[in-house]
Amino acid sequence: MNNYQHSDIDQSLATELFSPLPKSRLLFTYLMNAIAFAFTVLALIPLLSILWEIIARGISGLKLEMFVNSVIDFGFGNAILGTATIVTIAAILSVPVGIFTGIFLAEFGRTNPAANFVRFITNILTGVPSIVVGVFAYGVIVLLTKKFSAIAGGFALATIMLPVIVLTTEEALKLIPTEQRLASAALGSTRFQTTFRIVVTAAIPGITTGILLAVARAAGETAPLVFTALFSLDWSDGLLSPTASLPVLIYNLYNDPDPQKHQLVWTTSIVLLGLVLCVSIISRVVTRKKKIN
Repeated sequence: MNNYQHSDIDQSLATELFSPLPKSRLLFTYLMNAIAFAFTVLALIPLLSILWEIIARGISGLKLEMFVNSVIDFGFGNAILGTATIVTIAAILSVPVGIFTGIFLAEFGRTNPAANFVRFITNILTGVPSIVVGVFAYGVIVLLTKKFSAIAGGFALATIMLPVIVLTTEEALKLIPTEQRLASAALGSTRFQTTFRIVVTAAIPGITTGILLAVARAAGETAPLVFTALFSLDWSDGLLSPTASLPVLIYNLYNDPDPQKHQLVWTTSIVLLGLVLCVSIISRVVTRKKKIN
């Protein structure tokens, strides 16, 4: 094939590449885009309706003193502190275990039968209803200690957070290129040094995102806390006593006939929604920095 024939072929390909699409294909593209846009709008309607209802009913009752008053004084300060305490306990219990389990699954147990079993159980745990986790924590902690407590609530939320952290950590580590592991090994690093100094360090943004998503999910759970931490109208006496939380406050006071307490439910919903939104935004920021890097 001579140069003239090559030139003719290149010219015909360029003409075909830059020529406009047939009208039938353009019509099909516009139709699919319109359908996708319509379904997106339909998916957003319930979410926007919930946001509008919560903000419209709760914003009028929002006052600064509510953040420092307990529920008995028509505030939610003790519930915010209780939620932060229980979630912190849950994070202390679940984050180290979840991260090291994810490291084991991704780096040391890819073909290990025990690792496959752990991965299988972890996938099952992600689908366990939260109320079942609450009953489990009640049987393990509350019945043994004979009291409802923040520690029992933290244990229940840790059980919910653990599989999320394990799976996100494993996926974050798998995204690190194999070339980085080989380069580290070529420089004389051991497998443990490569894993913890190179792979884990590079995957920290992804691991952090998984932890924050798990925290956001745990902060909004109600059923496990009803069985474990119970509730308190006033400030908690300690980690081994019933502790208020924002989700349980909403659950307990929603049907209260007192108009002021009913208003408190909607205002508390705004606060809880804001806390979950802040955690979600932080996870997005972490993910964005990871993509930029």
